[in-house]
Amino acid sequence: MVTIKKEGVILEATKHEFENQAVLNPGCIRVGDNVHMFYRAVKYGNYSSVGYCKLNGPLEVVERAEKPILFPEYDYEIHGVEDPRIVFFDGTYYLFYMAYDGTKVVTAYALSKDLENFEKKGKISHYISYSEAKEIFKQSKMPVKYFNFDIYNRTENEAADTVYLWGKDSFIFPKKFNGKFALLIRVLPNIQLIYFNDFKDLTIEYWRNHLSKLADHTVIDTKYWFESRAIGAGCPPIETDLGWLFIYHTTENSPEGRIYRAAAALLDIKNPCSEIARLDYPLFSPELEWELKGDVDNVVFPTGAVVFDETLYIYYGAADTRIGVASLNINELLDELVKKSKS
Repeated sequence: MVTIKKEGVILEATKHEFENQAVLNPGCIRVGDNVHMFYRAVKYGNYSSVGYCKLNGPLEVVERAEKPILFPEYDYEIHGVEDPRIVFFDGTYYLFYMAYDGTKVVTAYALSKDLENFEKKGKISHYISYSEAKEIFKQSKMPVKYFNFDIYNRTENEAADTVYLWGKDSFIFPKKFNGKFALLIRVLPNIQLIYFNDFKDLTIEYWRNHLSKLADHTVIDTKYWFESRAIGAGCPPIETDLGWLFIYHTTENSPEGRIYRAAAALLDIKNPCSEIARLDYPLFSPELEWELKGDVDNVVFPTGAVVFDETLYIYYGAADTRIGVASLNINELLDELVKKSKS
C-alpha cells in the first residue's frame, strides 16, 4: 500500500467574522515556490465565502487575507460561495465554486490573471429538478443507480419537485482535448465529464441533452466498498507520463453514518473517460481526532494537490472544520496504480 504521511492541520478558523466557524475544502495551485490556497471560509450560521492564504513551499503559511476573496453577491449564491477549485489554463486562472442559495446548488466560476483580482462569470450549470431528471433518465434507460432517492435523503414522492440535481465537484482539466474544454461534474452517484467549445454553450438545453447520455460520459463509476454511497471529483488532475493522476473523494454508507475518504485513479492521457487503473483501497481515511470530530464527523475531503520534487501534497477538509495536509511519494503512487492496471 502507498505510504501516507499526515502532515497535520495547516489552517483553522479565526476570529474574523467571515471565517469564525470553520475553514475547509481548499483549492490550491503552485506558482514558483509558493502555494496559493483558496479555501471555503464559513461564518456562524453556515454562510460561506472564499478566503485566501499563501504558503512558502507546501507547508508554511506566510500570508493570510483578513477579508474574503470572493463572497455572496447574487441570489443564486446568497447562502454560500463554497468549495473552490483552481486551475491554470492558457494564461488564466479559473476558479470554480459551488453557488448555494440555501436550497439548491449550481457550479459557477471566476477568472483572474494575477490571483488577486477575480471576475465572476456566472453560473455554468442549471437548476433541474430531480423529477425532470428522472423522466430524462427513464426515457434514456439509465442504470438504476441514478434513481436512488436515498442519496438525497428523500422518498420518491418527497423528491418530486423539491429536490434538484446538485452541481457539485466541477472544474476543468488544465488542457483541451480535440480543441474542447473538458469539465468534470457529478450527478450522483458517479463522476462524469463533458466537452464543450465555449462556456456560453452550457445552456439548460445542453445539460438536458447531457443527462440523456449520462452513462456514456462516466469517468469513474462507484465500485468498491468505500464508494458505497457516491464518489466525486476531488483535486484537479495532474498530468504525468503515465496518464492523468486523479485524486477523488468517496463516501461510504456505514452503520456509523457516512464516511468520506480520499482515493486515487489513473486516467488515459488522451481520453480521460477511459480509466487505466484505480486503487481498490482508500488512499487515506479519517483517523485522527480532528478528522473524526467536527461540524461533520468522519470526513477527509481532498480538493487541492501540488507537487514539490517527488512529493505530492494533498490538501483536504477535515471534519468540515479545518484544513489538513497529507503527503506521499508520487512515483510510489503511480507505480501502485500501474500494478493495479496489470492485475
